[in-house]
Amino acid sequence: MFPTSFHAPPARRPALATRALKLLAAAAFAVVAGCGGGTSQYEPFAPERLFAFGDEASVLTTAAPAGRNYGVNGINGNGTTDNTADDYFDCTLQPNWVQSLAAYYGFVFAECNPNNATDIRARNWSAPGARVAEVAAQVDAQVAAGGFRDKDIVTMMVGVNDILELYGRYDGSNEAALLAEANARGDRAALIANRLVALGAKVVVSNIPDLGFTPYALKQNAANPGSDRSGLLSRLSSGFNERLGVSLLIDGRYVALVQTDQRVLVMNRSPVSFGLANTTDAVCTTPPPDCTTNTVVTDAVANTYLWAGDYLLSYFGQSQVATLAITRAQRNPF
Repeated sequence: MFPTSFHAPPARRPALATRALKLLAAAAFAVVAGCGGGTSQYEPFAPERLFAFGDEASVLTTAAPAGRNYGVNGINGNGTTDNTADDYFDCTLQPNWVQSLAAYYGFVFAECNPNNATDIRARNWSAPGARVAEVAAQVDAQVAAGGFRDKDIVTMMVGVNDILELYGRYDGSNEAALLAEANARGDRAALIANRLVALGAKVVVSNIPDLGFTPYALKQNAANPGSDRSGLLSRLSSGFNERLGVSLLIDGRYVALVQTDQRVLVMNRSPVSFGLANTTDAVCTTPPPDCTTNTVVTDAVANTYLWAGDYLLSYFGQSQVATLAITRAQRNPF
């Protein structure tokens, strides 16, 4: 159990509020596993605790209202569709990928604990804007707080902010140097995951989506005509992901690799196959984490958009990452 200072905020939730989490966890049983290593196992791994490390993709806010994520947050209609006066934010309705993985194992995070569970077994160290260096510090903080045990499962997703930082340094002539640094940061991310294994944890690590397919990339193309900024973002993303995959410990007993980049690519190639109406624009009119189903583009159905913000996945995108992660965790012989 975590220290008693790891409190849950009071909230309310009707019986149906966990529907999104339960359906998403159950759906993973029917999904064919993606790449990432692992073999069939006779006894599924039953973790005792979960720790989340990374950037906005994994964050749950602590500031009120606690439990907001950086996708499209859900508003609970409270069973009265004709009366919005009693609607309220419900952190369980459109969970991010680490919430969904935690729910699969029956865990909740303190930031989203509307039933006031006292046995909190999931802890979130993720932070907005985190890069590889900051995630290394997050792991150090958990080591200082008590470390890891062999029944711990850890999630890690980082790299988007690193690529955005490197892209911001582009001067038209230094792509090779930026790509070399993207490679180096992919190596460092892999070293963090490998260190977590050495510390005793089982690790579910996701690579990053190809930023060349984001609304941000399209805006950069428009602002810099003829410069193929989306191509540059794709090359930097690919450089990071390739080195992450090469340097990561490829052993299904300890590590499960979630290939988010491949899933985003497939969704862009065939959006209709996923029920997507839009894979190029951000659905939020209010920046995450304050974006909700009430603050999206006029007439938009939030769950048919891939992106919440310029480079942040929507709930649908997050749910795809979650399904891959749950499947990898279930199938790997941890």
